[in-house]
Amino acid sequence: MSASSPSVPSVPSVPTVPSVPSVPSVNLTQVFVRLKLSLLRNGLKGSSKRKAAYFTSLAFALVVAFFATLGLTVLHGNPHAGTVVVLLAGILALGWSFMPLFFPSGDETLDPSRLAMLPLRPQPLVRALLASSLVGIGPLFTLCLAVGSVVAVARGAAGIAAGVVAVPLLLLGCVTLARAVATANVRLLTSRKGRDLALLSGLVIAIGMQLANFAGQRLMQAGGLAKLEPAEAVVRWLPPASAVGMVDSASRGAYAEAAAQLAVTVLAVLGLLWFWGRTLTKLMVTPDGSTIAAAQPAKEKGAAGAGVWSLLPAGRTGAVMQRTLRYVARDPKTKAAWVSALAIGLIIPVFNALQGTGSVYFACFGAGMLGVQMYNQFGQDTSAFWMVAQTISGTRDAFVELRARAFALALVTVPYTVLVTAVTAALVHDWAGFPAGLGVALALLGSMLCTGALASARFPYSIPTEGAFKNVVPGQVGLAWAGIFGGMLTSAVICSPVIALAAWFSFGGDQSLSWILLPLGVVWGGLAAWAGIRLAAPTVAKTLPEILQAVSKG
Repeated sequence: MSASSPSVPSVPSVPTVPSVPSVPSVNLTQVFVRLKLSLLRNGLKGSSKRKAAYFTSLAFALVVAFFATLGLTVLHGNPHAGTVVVLLAGILALGWSFMPLFFPSGDETLDPSRLAMLPLRPQPLVRALLASSLVGIGPLFTLCLAVGSVVAVARGAAGIAAGVVAVPLLLLGCVTLARAVATANVRLLTSRKGRDLALLSGLVIAIGMQLANFAGQRLMQAGGLAKLEPAEAVVRWLPPASAVGMVDSASRGAYAEAAAQLAVTVLAVLGLLWFWGRTLTKLMVTPDGSTIAAAQPAKEKGAAGAGVWSLLPAGRTGAVMQRTLRYVARDPKTKAAWVSALAIGLIIPVFNALQGTGSVYFACFGAGMLGVQMYNQFGQDTSAFWMVAQTISGTRDAFVELRARAFALALVTVPYTVLVTAVTAALVHDWAGFPAGLGVALALLGSMLCTGALASARFPYSIPTEGAFKNVVPGQVGLAWAGIFGGMLTSAVICSPVIALAAWFSFGGDQSLSWILLPLGVVWGGLAAWAGIRLAAPTVAKTLPEILQAVSKG
C-alpha cells in the first residue's frame, strides 16, 4: 500500500486595497488672498450705495495719496525732511494701531475666531492672514506714503539701498501691528463695548482735527519745524517709524545708527509676528467666556443699591438718578453723546487759551454742551418709557421724575464746569475772572436745564436703535431742531441779565465786584431750573400717551 502525500491547504487570496489618491497640498496664502478679493467683490453686489461709497473712498484715498506722495517728494533736499517723514511714519503706525478698534466692521477678516473650527496650523494661518491684509485701500495708501517718505530722505547709494528695504518694512510693520492689536482685542471688537468704540469714532476724528489744526498753526510760525526735532529724535527709534529713520541715517553717512535702526525694526516686526501667532493660538483654543459673568449668582454681583449708589437720595429721586446715570454708562448712544460733550467742552476753551485767543468765559461752552443732554430726556428711554409712565400718576410724580433727571445731570456737570473754568483761568492767567466766569457758566447751565425740561415735555422724539450716526428717526427731525435750537436761544435769553452784568464788569465796571457773579449765577441757575421743571411737569403728566408714542418710533 503506497503512502499518499499530505494535502496542502490553499491560502486564501487577500483582496487588493485600492490606493488612496494623495491629497494635493493647498497654498493657504493664495486661498486667503482670493477670499479677501471675493469679500471685496461680493460686498459691492446688490447695493448701489455701497458701490458708490467704496469707489468714492478709493478715489479719495488715491487722490490724497498722490498729492501726499508728490508733496513728500518735493521735500527732497530740505533740511527738515527727515523730521517730517519720521513723524509722519509714527502717526501712520499709530493710526494703524487704533483704527481696528474704532472701525471693527471695516474688514470682515479682522475676526479670526470665525476660523476656529477649521484644521489650520497657527504659522501658515498667520502668513495667510498677513498676505490678505496687504490687499485693500489702506495698505495701498500706506505704500504710497512709504515710497514718498523714502524718496524725501534717500540720498546716495546707501540711502537708496536702505529705502528699498525700508518701504516693505514700514508696510509690514503697520499691517502686523494692526493685526496683532485686532486679534488681541477681538472679544472686545465683537461685543457691545466694541460697538461703543465705533460710536466714539466721530469724537476721535473731531479731536484729531482740532489737534491737527492746532499743530498746523504752530508749525506755520517761524521755526515751527525746528520745534519738532526733539520729538523726531525719539520717534526715529520707535518701530516701524525707525525704518524711515534708517534711510535718513544711511543718507547722512551714519551707518552704525542705520544698522541699529534696521535691527530694531526687524526685531519689532518679528516680535509682533510672534505675539500675533501666540494670541491667535490662544484665541482658537480658548472658549468664549463672555457669559460667565451672567451666570454668577446675583449676590456676587452686588446689590443695586450698594457701593456708590448708596450715596444717592432715597425714594424715587435716587432710583431715577441711578437709572439716568446707568444709561450714561451702558447705553451706547447716550454714552457717545456724553463723552463727546465732555471732550469737546474741554477742548474748545483749552485750545483757544493755548492759541492766545481764550477767555475765562469760554468755559460756558462746556456747560452748554452738557446742558444739551437735558433735551429729549424721554427719548433715551425709547419704548421702555411705558414703564416710567406707569409710575407717574400726577403732576407731583412728573415733577420728581424731571427733577431727579436734572439732579443726575448736575451731579456730573457742576463739578465738570468748575474744573473747565479753573483750567481755562489758569491757562489765560485770569484767576480774578474765575468767579465771574463760573457764575455765568452755572447760570447758563441752569437755564438749559429749564428749557431742556420744557423741550422734553413738548418736543419729544425717538432715537433710533440702529445706525451709529443717526440720532433722530425720519419724520421727527423738525421736532429735534425746534426743541434743541429753540431751547438754546431761550436759555440765552433767560440768563441774559447775568451775561449783561458780566459784560458791564468786563468793559467798564468795577472789576473788584465781579465776584458777585458767582453767587448770583448759582441762585439764578437754580431758580431757572426749578421754574422750568415746575412748568414742564403738568405737561408731562397730561401727555404721557403722546410722549410714549413719540419716543417709540425707533
